[in-house]
Amino acid sequence: MSGLLTAEHVGALAAIALCSTGAVLAARTRPGAWIKALAVVLVVDEVSWLIFLLAGGQPGSRLAQSLPLQLCDVGVFVAAFALWFRRQWLVELTYFWGLTGTLQALLTPDLPQHFPTYPYFQYNIAHGGVVAAALLLVFGLDLYPRRSALLKVAAITIVYAALVGTVDALTDANYMYLRSKPPAPTLLDVMGPWPWYIGAAGLVALVLFLALDALARIAARSRPRRTYEAPPSRRGSRA
Repeated sequence: MSGLLTAEHVGALAAIALCSTGAVLAARTRPGAWIKALAVVLVVDEVSWLIFLLAGGQPGSRLAQSLPLQLCDVGVFVAAFALWFRRQWLVELTYFWGLTGTLQALLTPDLPQHFPTYPYFQYNIAHGGVVAAALLLVFGLDLYPRRSALLKVAAITIVYAALVGTVDALTDANYMYLRSKPPAPTLLDVMGPWPWYIGAAGLVALVLFLALDALARIAARSRPRRTYEAPPSRRGSRA
């Protein structure tokens, strides 16, 4: 799927958009155990990928390829925990990470494998699932980010990137593409050479964070916020 806007790329995007829309609508009308089932799907999908890498499914050093350090990899687990526990800080990480980095990875995938291989399905399920989770949690369940969320998520992202950069230097890896750009065409290609594209990507991420924060605030004003700290009582019956 290295080519952009090929049939298999557009097909995956269309399927993810359809499923995400359905998830948001379903969360508004019938939130239930299926949301936790989505969390399980995300974890199983990501763990299967890590096992695939450790078994030698991809060429290269296992240490430099198989650690779940890409932001999208971490985002899968964050999204799964957010779906399961619905803690506000997990929701906020899922929202900002999922609709910036993970969404960009869907639009410009670094995926040489093609349909119908296992990596093709795993990649799109993981990334598409995080995007769907972000939309479901915020616009389906009305768990809107708090006013302090943008700065907190930005700070967490910077600290995490610094830690990953240290791992890259020690293992000769390229997690988060901090040492070089991916071979597939991405937005990084228009941001200059290393290391300048890292700073440019940070500025783009900040602009996107601001846009997402504004979008959530507009949506929050149009719909009352709901909470899901405890399941509804089963004593009564619905007409």
